Amino acid sequence: MSDKPVFLATHPRACSTAFERVFMTRRDTLTCAHEPFGDSYYYGPERIGERYANDESARESSGFSKSTYRDVLDRLEKDGSEGKRVFIKDMAYYLTPPNSQPAVIAKSLRKGGDDDNYSEEGNPTVLPLDILKKFHWTFLIRHPRRAIPSYFRCCVPPLDEVTGFKEFLPSEAGYAELCRLFDYLREQRVVGPALASGEPNGTGNNNNTANGSGSSGVSITVIDADDLLDHPNDVVQAFCRETGIAFTPDMLTWDDAENQDYVSEAFAKWTGFHNDAIHSKSLTARTQAHKTVTEESENEQWRQKFGKEAQEKIRACVDENIPHYDYLKSFAMKF
Repeated sequence: MSDKPVFLATHPRACSTAFERVFMTRRDTLTCAHEPFGDSYYYGPERIGERYANDESARESSGFSKSTYRDVLDRLEKDGSEGKRVFIKDMAYYLTPPNSQPAVIAKSLRKGGDDDNYSEEGNPTVLPLDILKKFHWTFLIRHPRRAIPSYFRCCVPPLDEVTGFKEFLPSEAGYAELCRLFDYLREQRVVGPALASGEPNGTGNNNNTANGSGSSGVSITVIDADDLLDHPNDVVQAFCRETGIAFTPDMLTWDDAENQDYVSEAFAKWTGFHNDAIHSKSLTARTQAHKTVTEESENEQWRQKFGKEAQEKIRACVDENIPHYDYLKSFAMKF
C-alpha cells in the first residue's frame, strides 16, 4: 500500500471541503494542505490563471505574489517531514493552463534551463511527471447541474463581495482539466489499471488488486459527491482502505472548539467559499435525496435566482461539462 502524500484532485463546489474536514480530524497522523496550488496558480510569478492576470494589487494583497510552484512543493515536503502523512485537497485546474492551452513546465521546476517552451509530451500540467509520481492520486466529482450553479453564486452579488471573485469564469469549472489530468495519470500508470471497490474489504467486481505488468499498485479511486452525501461512512471507509489511511468512526464528527478553530484558520484564505464546511459539526447522510428535475425546471430555477442572461451562461457551462462528468463517473466506486 502506498504511503505517498494523498492528493484529492477535484473541481469547485464538489463537497470536497466537507470531505477534507473528515481527514482534518486526524491531526495525530495526517497533515492537511488546503488548496495549496491556488497560491501559485492565481497570484505568483508563474501564475497561469486568468482571474487576477491584470490585477496586481489583488495579487500583492493576497500575500502569495511571490509563490512559485516550487515554493508550494517545498511547503508540502516540509509538511511531510514532520512524521505525518500529507493529505492534499486541491483543484486539478490549478495545475493546468485554462482553455486547453498547451502546458509548459513551471520555470521553477525546469531541469532544462530557462527554455520557456520546456514541456513533456502528453503532460497537461505544469508539474513534471517525476513530481506527479510522488503523490497517491484520488478524485472527487459532482454533477455539473449542482456544482456549477453553486460556483456561479460565489462569483456574483452579494457573495462576490465576500469571496472577491467578481466574475464567473467558465474556465474555472474544472471538469475538462480534471479529465485531462486523470487520463494522463492513467496513461502513465501513475494510477490503475485496477479500479477501487466500494464493497467492504474490496470484494466487489472492481477489486483493487492490480495484476499484470505496468500496474501502479494505486487504484483508480473516484468518488461521486452524491455517494458521499448519501453514504458518508461507507465512502470514507472505502477511501481510507484504498489510500491506506486508518479509519475510525469518530473521523466523521468534529463538534469541538479545537477542531473549529483549526479549520477556520486553514480555510481563511478562501473567504466565503467554505462557510458551510466551517460551521458544520459532522458528516452525516442526508435525509432527502435530490429530486428528479427537468432541464426546463432547472432553467426556470436559475432564471428566477440569477436572471435570464445568467441562466443561459449556467446552462451552457453545465451542458459543456456533463460529458466530462459522465466520463469520470464511469470510473467511480459503486455504493
